[in-house]
Amino acid sequence: MKETLAKAKHYSKWLWLLLFSYFGYLMLEITLRYIPFHTDTAFLQIKQQEVTAITSYITFFYIHVYSALFVLLAGYTQFSSSLLERFPKLHRISGKVYAFIVLLLAAPSGIFIGYYANGGLSSQIAFILLGLLWFFFTLKGIIAIRKKAIIAHRNFMLRSFALALSAITLRLWKVILVYLFHPNPMDVYQIIAWLGWIPNLILAEWLIRSKKQIK
Repeated sequence: MKETLAKAKHYSKWLWLLLFSYFGYLMLEITLRYIPFHTDTAFLQIKQQEVTAITSYITFFYIHVYSALFVLLAGYTQFSSSLLERFPKLHRISGKVYAFIVLLLAAPSGIFIGYYANGGLSSQIAFILLGLLWFFFTLKGIIAIRKKAIIAHRNFMLRSFALALSAITLRLWKVILVYLFHPNPMDVYQIIAWLGWIPNLILAEWLIRSKKQIK
């Protein structure tokens, strides 16, 4: 029985590693679309009204796009118990990098561009709420570790990273919805604005409550 559990744990670690690697690849591929810097490439092609009418939109957009990649890379190192035991300094440094980028760059810029999201009020509320929760969970995680509340810290950071992964999952849901149902583009934005992060947060809560946090 112990041997079976050990094998399951071993394989689950490799599964998470493969998933994280795949998500990292997807995020890199998305980010590379915006290098070199342009105001009319990829997603920005349908945001020309905001680009031309709102001076700061393009600045906040690129802050969000570029910072999201570093957020994911830093976040990947936070939930491995073996890495924490062998390289605690790396865990602390990458955690600080993650928190710094989320609180000062990624979440605020996400809230800003969320205000101008496609799909109307429903999408705007969804993306702004996503940004606010992302900021809140990350901040609570920092406060918890300063109080030496390790379990609370881990749980809040797991919630935070689940929301960080919405950068990937909302695009996956978009592909699935378009392939299966061919909905109107604005309907797609209204759906993925919520679907991109709520299932992530539900999964994080399930992991927390079942005491199966990623290690």
